[in-house]
Amino acid sequence: MPRQTPLNQAHRKLGAKLVDFAGWEMPVQYTGVIAEHEAVRTAAGLFDVSHMGEIEFRGPGALSTANALITNDLARIADGQAVYAGLLNERGGFVDDVVAYRFSPERIFICVNAANREKDFQWMKAHAKGVAPVDRSDEFAQVAIQGPKAAAIVQRLTRRDLSAVGTYRFTEGEVAGTPCIISRTGYTGEDGFELYCPPDRAEALWFALLEEGKAEGLKPAGLGARDSLRTEMKYALYGNDIDDDHTPLEAGLAWIVKLDKDDFVGKAALVQQKAQGVTRKLVGFELTEPGVPRHGYPILHDGQRVGEVTSGTHGPSVKKAIGIGYVPTALAAEGSTFQVEIRGRPVGARVVKTPFYKKS
Repeated sequence: MPRQTPLNQAHRKLGAKLVDFAGWEMPVQYTGVIAEHEAVRTAAGLFDVSHMGEIEFRGPGALSTANALITNDLARIADGQAVYAGLLNERGGFVDDVVAYRFSPERIFICVNAANREKDFQWMKAHAKGVAPVDRSDEFAQVAIQGPKAAAIVQRLTRRDLSAVGTYRFTEGEVAGTPCIISRTGYTGEDGFELYCPPDRAEALWFALLEEGKAEGLKPAGLGARDSLRTEMKYALYGNDIDDDHTPLEAGLAWIVKLDKDDFVGKAALVQQKAQGVTRKLVGFELTEPGVPRHGYPILHDGQRVGEVTSGTHGPSVKKAIGIGYVPTALAAEGSTFQVEIRGRPVGARVVKTPFYKKS
């Protein structure tokens, strides 16, 4: 049986279509993927992300312990800031991609992907030199409110001045009477917040947000819209676009790697790969003929399989068939062409600049 988030009954009340995702019963859609996608782009959408995991390092040495596990550098940011980072294996491949929050040098809080909660915790326990990690996943529910009207909706429900909370910054305070970590982060390409709260307060917070935003077009949104939104931004999904066989340098995520900081797991492999040069790169492409690329479809060049689609969809905002996939470096330049095999038929594709979606 899949696990249920604290918002499971709320999803049922709203008529959500529920599916098994990473061992969790999650809403894939409520009224429809395209309507929910458009709500996020034009107004706001509300997502249940309570299936994500939260792991904490606390006490003297927390910062240095956590920093030795991640690719980015917590020493370069201030208290109240967060970084996007990778956890890597010794070969430089992804164990997971995470967001690490710096409350203080003695409190580091790391949000991990749902499918990797237990794996990541065991990996951190095995590799942490100093402070032992604590799995606090069951102590938090998490909702994400995303879209151009999200900040105004949340602001009306809190006394905190959210204009002082910039992107990848966070604060703590009550939202609709619920104590929250209020984090200006997200996975849609839109402004908004991820709110961490006690599980027993999640449903009250969820419905308070929906009520407050109803007049402005706030809609509950499911996994379907979350996927199409992040694909239009070329945001990587663990298990699709990044995994333990692909490195941040291959995935176009060199910016989350700070090779000039102290040692971290996987650093030596990345230093070597950078010196040698990568042989494959993760690119964004659009189809030049009718069709829709999907995860796992072969990428062909001169009749030979040279890669595969890692994510693909018909982008509701860009109105095009778009995809992401690894190709040999020689095919990675903008304008390069290849084919995607769709049901046995080669369909033309062209590498384009990403993100696919850009605000007008």
